[in-house]
Parts: sequence; C-alpha cells; structure tokens
Amino acid sequence: MSMRFHQQPGTAVRAESTLLSRLAATLLAGVVALAGGCVATGPCEWFRNGLKVGPNYGKPPASLAQAWIGVEDPRVHGPPPRDGNWWEVFQDPILTSLINRAYQQNPNLLAVGTRVLQARGQQAIAVGKLLPQNQQVLGLYPYGTIDGVPTQINVTAFNLTWEVDFWGKYRRQIESSNAKLDASIDNYDDALVTLLADVATQYVEFRIAQQRIKIARNNLESQEKVVAVAERQQKVGTTTALDAQQLRTLMEQTRSTIPALQIALGRANDKLCILLGEPPHDLEPELGPGPDLDSLPMPMTPAVVAAGIPADLLRRRPDVRSAEREVASQSAQIGVAKADLYPGMSIGTALGHANLLLGPMLGSSGFLAFVTPQFTWNFLNYGRICNNIHVQEARTQELIASYQNKVLTASQEVQTALRGFLRSQEQADALARGVAAALAATRIEQARFGAIKADVNRLFNLENSQLQAQDQLAIAQGNIALYLINVYRSLGGGWELRLQADSCATAPVALVSVQSEMPASVESVPSPRMLPQHR
Repeated sequence: MSMRFHQQPGTAVRAESTLLSRLAATLLAGVVALAGGCVATGPCEWFRNGLKVGPNYGKPPASLAQAWIGVEDPRVHGPPPRDGNWWEVFQDPILTSLINRAYQQNPNLLAVGTRVLQARGQQAIAVGKLLPQNQQVLGLYPYGTIDGVPTQINVTAFNLTWEVDFWGKYRRQIESSNAKLDASIDNYDDALVTLLADVATQYVEFRIAQQRIKIARNNLESQEKVVAVAERQQKVGTTTALDAQQLRTLMEQTRSTIPALQIALGRANDKLCILLGEPPHDLEPELGPGPDLDSLPMPMTPAVVAAGIPADLLRRRPDVRSAEREVASQSAQIGVAKADLYPGMSIGTALGHANLLLGPMLGSSGFLAFVTPQFTWNFLNYGRICNNIHVQEARTQELIASYQNKVLTASQEVQTALRGFLRSQEQADALARGVAAALAATRIEQARFGAIKADVNRLFNLENSQLQAQDQLAIAQGNIALYLINVYRSLGGGWELRLQADSCATAPVALVSVQSEMPASVESVPSPRMLPQHR
C-alpha cells in the first residue's frame, strides 16, 4: 500500500528556500558567537585605521635611566667623534686603514647585506599583491564526442583575478614587510658596529702583545747581565752558587713568558686577518713593531668619551632599532590574521577567443569576455582563524618583551664599559707610579750587586717585581683602549660609516646592489628607510 502527498506547484521550492534561509541565519549567528572572542575591531576602529582590521602600531615603552652612573665625572662628557667615526679618537692612521679594509672586504658583512636584498624582494612581493593577484593566459582545447556527436572547444583567454583589499589584509602585509626591511637594514648596521669594534679590539690586542714581548725581552736582557755578573763573582768566591742559580731561575722564567706572548700576538694577528677578509698571514711587517718602551702606548687613548644619555640608545643602537622593527612587523601580522575572519571579495575576468563546434552543423566562434564577481568566506574555519590571531598576538607580546630586555641589556653594557674605562685609567696611573719606583729600586740594587756582595734575595724580588709591574702596566694601558672601544660598541657607534659611502663608490658589493635594485612597484607606497639614509 502506498501513500502519495500532493503539493501545489512551487511549495517545495518555497519550503527549501525557507529552510536555507534559516540555516544561513543559524550559521551566521553561530559564526558571530564563535568569533566574539577574537574580533576586536569595530566599524569605527576599522574606519579610523584606514579601512584595515587589526591594531595600528605604536612603539612599545622601554625602561631607561635618566643618566649614567658616574655622570658627574667630566671624563664622560667629551666631544662626540666626527661623523660617528669613533676610531679616529685614537689618532692612529693604521687603525683607520684597517677599519676601511674590513668594511670593504669582510665576507660576513657582505652576507648580512644580501639579507637586505632578500627583504627588499619580499617587500616588493607584498606590494605586488595590491595589484591583481592572479594573471595568467589560459588555453583550453578539448576534443571528443557527446552522445556520438563530435565536439570541439577551443578557448584561448587571458584570465585575471583581483581580490579587493577591503579589510586591509594586503596593506597590513606591506606594513609588516616594510618593518622587516627596516629590521634587515638595522641588522646590517649592527653587524657593521660589531665588525668595526672587533677590528679595533684585535688591533689593540696585537699592540698589547707586542708591548709585553718588548718588556719581557728588555727585562731578560737586563737579567742576563746580572746572571753574568753573578757567575763571575761565583768564580772569585764573592757569590755562592745558590745565589747565581736563583738569579738564573728568574731569567729563565722571564724567557719562558715570551713564547706564550708570541702565541697571543699570533692569535690577534690571525683574528685580524679574518676580520679583514684575508687568509691568515703575518701582519707585523705592515703594522710595524709598535712604539718603543719609553714612548706613549699605541694606540694613544683619549681620557674622555662622549657618552650622551641613556635615551640615545633607542636611536643609536642598531640592534635595539632592529628589535623594535621586529615588533612592528609582527604587530601588522595580527591584522593579516584578523582579515581572514571576514569574507573576501574578488573580481575575475577572462578575455580571449572561443571556437565551439558541436557536430557538423552547430558551431560558434568569436570574442570571449567574462566578468565574475565572487566572494569567499571561511566561516567554518573560525576556530583555526581565532587561534591564529591568538598566536600572532602572543608572538607580538614575546617580541615586545624581547625588545624591552634588549634595551635593558644595552644600558648594562654601556654602564659596564664606562665604569671599566674610568677605573682602568686610575689603575694605569697607579701602576705607572709603581713601575717608576720598581725601576729606580732595581737600578740601585743592581749597582750594589756589581760592586759588592749585595742581598741576592732582594735583587731577585726587585727584578721580578719590576717585570710584573711593567707587564701589568702594559695590560692596564691596553685595557683603557679596550674599554673605550666597548663604550663605543655598546653605544652603537660606527654604523654611520655606511652613510659615508660616496655614490656607492666605496660601498661593499651587497650595499651597491641594495641601492641599485629598487623595484619600481615600491615607489607607489610609502617606503621605509632605504640605504643609504640618515637616521
């Protein structure tokens, strides 16, 4: 037995339409409820942000002291270096030439420069997405039969699809890419700061080792004379064998320090070669033997430095600027993620020629033109989209914390270097007075030892004290220079050398490429800091 229900024409259609409407309303209500936890951009905010969802970026706060510890010391208020070239304060033309060679030839700096090129390309890609995203030539040539009827379709057309950036997704991506490009330039500057400071450090280490070797050899020569006198006196019976052997022990100890100092000299030599982008070779013929023991230490180190104020770090240190630009880049990614919450609207077109053949009688051929507005809305993926927003927000908070820690670390590095620069001067002054006293006492005792039987233990101690005092003085004088270099390193000095490349004539290859390969499409949007440009 069967039962049939009879309906009026159109009833099924109306029922289906009503059902679909209710289903759509239910889905829309569910989507709105689901997205309530991650949609923070209202219509007014979207309009104020320039028709873009997501937060507009603001530089995060950073904790900084008002002044450095010891700011009352006049030695931290010296004149700033000319054009930021802090190495010129040492008044050493050899150091200046090494700095320029390293800037030209260091391969690590060149590698960092190519990352700027990569960021420049990524920026151009982001800008290009404002234009039609899909552009292709389409060819379709099927041939076959339909119900035994030969059928042929020949279509050649140009297909173009453009998604309207209604929610600011692509513009936020451009913001992110611009900040990434800025960060890559700052990373280049940071690598340059590190390179120049490393070159100066190894040069000073080289000079310190030279000076210590001279001190050891000078003391060894003096001790050899004393041992010779002791051996002559032993033969005539005015000095015992024990006294002669005690003095010989000191002489051989002094002799043993020279190979260790030569190792330190070779280590500084090899590191300096690598920083210059050259295989290790002996630099001493080129750099010279250094100053005599009685002359001023090399390099000649000034007693003052231009420290500025802690707030200058935000502007002067490239690594701090890079950390802040990373925050800006990541902040824009929040807007990119939020744009996926809303429907995307696009327009597609197809222009070309079509040839249709259905059997021997039916056919058509002519110009083909389609315009296909469409929209897509991934509302069933809202859970994943919201979680992606939370991920981007958490990453932004992470980078903010990293930036703030970078500022604190930078302040600590400056303070430590300043303290070392000031205190090492006081140490060197005290050691210089001690060396003068040790030299005078040793000469007196040596004169007595040559004339009569003197106190050998006293002479032994005096000779040893003189050697140690002179060696410590050489180290302390070198430490003044090393701490001064660290002051300028921690203040972010030296990257201005990039700005002095006159028409790229003296710039490294990577930098020339960055300056010459500016994509034309980038000119249509606000550009970030380019190379070279004053900060």
